[in-house]
Amino acid sequence: MNTRSILVVFTLLLITVRQLIAQSPGDTLINGDLLPNAPELAARGSYKVGVRTIKLVHPAQVDVLHGNAGKHPLYDRPLTVELWYPARVPGDKQPTVTYESTLGRANDPKRPLVPFTFQGRAARDAQPDPSGGAYPLVIVSHGYPGSRLLLTYLTENLASKGYVVAAIDHTESTYGDLAAFPSTLLNRALDDKFVLDEMARLAGKTSKSFLSGLLNADNTALIGYSMGGYGVLNAAGAGYSPQALKLFGQMSGGSTALEVRTQASPAYKASLDPRIKAVVAFAPWGMERGVWDADGLAGLRLPTLLVAGSKDDVSGYEKGVKAIYDGAVNADRHMLTYINARHNVAPNPPPSASMRPGVSSDEYMHYAEPAWNERRINNINQHFVTAFLGIHLKGMDNKKYLDLPEGDTAEGWPGFKPRMTVGLEMRHDKP
Repeated sequence: MNTRSILVVFTLLLITVRQLIAQSPGDTLINGDLLPNAPELAARGSYKVGVRTIKLVHPAQVDVLHGNAGKHPLYDRPLTVELWYPARVPGDKQPTVTYESTLGRANDPKRPLVPFTFQGRAARDAQPDPSGGAYPLVIVSHGYPGSRLLLTYLTENLASKGYVVAAIDHTESTYGDLAAFPSTLLNRALDDKFVLDEMARLAGKTSKSFLSGLLNADNTALIGYSMGGYGVLNAAGAGYSPQALKLFGQMSGGSTALEVRTQASPAYKASLDPRIKAVVAFAPWGMERGVWDADGLAGLRLPTLLVAGSKDDVSGYEKGVKAIYDGAVNADRHMLTYINARHNVAPNPPPSASMRPGVSSDEYMHYAEPAWNERRINNINQHFVTAFLGIHLKGMDNKKYLDLPEGDTAEGWPGFKPRMTVGLEMRHDKP
């Protein structure tokens, strides 16, 4: 190599080193940050974001995992909730926070628990920003197993747009405390309703909570993924079927505790909450197992956004999510489909910890999509959830982003850059 070539190589190396040195932590791509091809409404809003963790206890709940002959004791059910909200944060840059989560599954030696951390764009325990009045409330429910931190790309994004977002750690359904399935079948909708009640209490004028006056629980949306979708659809009006009760009894030793969430139950109909104005269900589980029938789906009357992969091999598509959409004949409903995606159309991208040597590949595949870029999915979800909630919780004129032509989507969707809607389908039907 001659002297000139050596000089050129040295110069290029020097430029690269300087660029690396110049990078700040803010240059790192964090969950929810925009890709260059992100749609319009994926961008963050004008508010800085605060985040806090609170502990709640739901007293005297049926302990379906203990007891016999269909009879069960009661227990005080603990719930951890992560809250994101518009905040007062000094400085021009977006704040950052370190979240602590876990890979693996409790009580599964083949998938041991692996703690990991990841970064978000929020300020821990920041003072709330009351300048927007009482913000709409969004309650978020994770999959089985999952955690309250599974969708931080979306929870932070919504808080930046003037929502208070409450994401639940569903006890006995998280990575760290995973227990038998009947607890998840019974408690999802009950947890959602209890958290809504608690948010209303903590937001009251006489409350000493930082939430006092910050949110309007009378203007609430529910968002759920997988088993979270199973729960939020039920909380929104889709009562479970006799088949669901039979399935639950088979799994729980004959318990009939789920009967109060079935469409035929007077107690279920009395429990439906007018404070809930809209529901978003990502890949909701259950339709392929007969969890809903025509009567139950007809009970869903709230505006509904369903999101699914056309190759979903967990919740199903044709006989799963699409069948829910087709059967919810009394709801103003949209369905966004990711063509060739499987089940993971909602969570954060795979954490770096899932790629460590020795960690089961199942931990990576718990988050990953085989045919789609997860960050791209996240941006698209941010766009459409923003449009949908803007209409139903804020009265915004966002219909052009949702009322889209069916069929070939290669061009022409408002808010999308040219060529960036390939692989997407949107359906819309009214009652």
